[in-house]
Amino acid sequence: MRTPVIAGNWKMYKTPDETLRFVNEFLPRVAGVSDREIVICPAFTSLAAAVAAIKGSHVAVGAQDLHWEEEGAFTGEVSPLMLTGVGCRYAIIGHSERRAYFGETDNLVNTKTRSALKHGLIPIVCVGETLDQREKGVTEEVCRRQLEGGLCELAPSEIAGLVIAYEPVWAIGTGRTATPGDAQSVVGFIRGEIGRLFGPEAAAAVRIQYGGSVKPDNIKALMAEPDIDGVLVGGASLNPESFAAIVNFA
Repeated sequence: MRTPVIAGNWKMYKTPDETLRFVNEFLPRVAGVSDREIVICPAFTSLAAAVAAIKGSHVAVGAQDLHWEEEGAFTGEVSPLMLTGVGCRYAIIGHSERRAYFGETDNLVNTKTRSALKHGLIPIVCVGETLDQREKGVTEEVCRRQLEGGLCELAPSEIAGLVIAYEPVWAIGTGRTATPGDAQSVVGFIRGEIGRLFGPEAAAAVRIQYGGSVKPDNIKALMAEPDIDGVLVGGASLNPESFAAIVNFA
């Protein structure tokens, strides 16, 4: 049985003080949850505050990105050693906003993913199509290319230990959400591709999230689908009440 992963991507929101207030309100609302992993991914400047605030709880902290080198002359970047040093357990890699606004390629996603695994971080590797690609009917082609490029040279055991997030770009922050059936169709395709590339054991073990306008009112239907093992939540994860409602789906 794959353990669901419910992760909140806070993007460029929340100062350290706001992070502390969030955690203090959020933790009591999810205190009874034990059968799913909960992750919050604040901005770099709030990671230390988040790790301190969640100490002793079952909530984990993740970063929204990383640099692949351990150290060096890379002004403005944050290394995997810095992330593990502050207490991070997860790292989001290849989010569509990183791809669109900062030119990240599948090759760079692969480099970052391998670095995260090397340093003991659990990568949440994002794949997904734009609205134009969806309307052209090339969703599977796009996801296949991103999987092949982003995960190449990894061992099946490494694949089994990471998380893949299917995030249709047209549904992120737009209020539009793929229907549970549509999401399941693509997530099922992704699992099949993992089986083709890395074998049936890796495909059965890897956890695949859905991300894109996830809210308390659609989480239950999404999680009822057989191949969806969690969600990557954007805007709804910024409010402790709404994110707790998502985490507490029945």
